[in-house]
Amino acid sequence: MKVNIQYYDSPCGRLVLASADDELCLCDWNEKPCAERNKRRLVRLLNAEFSMETSAALERTKKELDEYFAGKRRQFDIPLHPVGTEFQKQVWQALLEIPYGETRTYKAIAQRVDNPKGVRAVASAIGANGISIIIPCHRVIGSNHSLTGFAGGLDAKRLLLETEHTATGSGLFRKPSCFCPSIFLPYCPVPMQSSFQPGE
Repeated sequence: MKVNIQYYDSPCGRLVLASADDELCLCDWNEKPCAERNKRRLVRLLNAEFSMETSAALERTKKELDEYFAGKRRQFDIPLHPVGTEFQKQVWQALLEIPYGETRTYKAIAQRVDNPKGVRAVASAIGANGISIIIPCHRVIGSNHSLTGFAGGLDAKRLLLETEHTATGSGLFRKPSCFCPSIFLPYCPVPMQSSFQPGE
């Protein structure tokens, strides 16, 4: 399968974008181990042949990312083609349900996918997300409000959360509009944590 590749320079680092059948299948942190791993997954599962050229989906992704970082877009409308296991896709779908400007814990996601004891499996699936920002894994934090791990680095995660918080204005303690209200955690600025502790 032909997979088109382009690059996007975001305020928090260069992203590699890829589309297949005019759907976005990759939005990852260029030259990070995660991006190389996720490109290998595309080769393995899609039999991908990469081509350095654009597509309608990639141009639309760049435009919507511009709007997102400018605080003018809260929801992406790009057709997605996530590549992974059924469990990973289930977890990624749960991430798509986290509203803009809000956060959830790893435990909340585990409960959402009916696997309350599978926090580490959920954390692994979140770490395997190859469509960063658009599938918002940056909105998942530790139950103590620590930022925990992020493929793009904790500085990038902080910037993404602060971009959304700034755009919402009063987003610190907004009532969650969807699942797991009892374990909802708003985003609060905290010192960055280097250890990855999804179960906390």
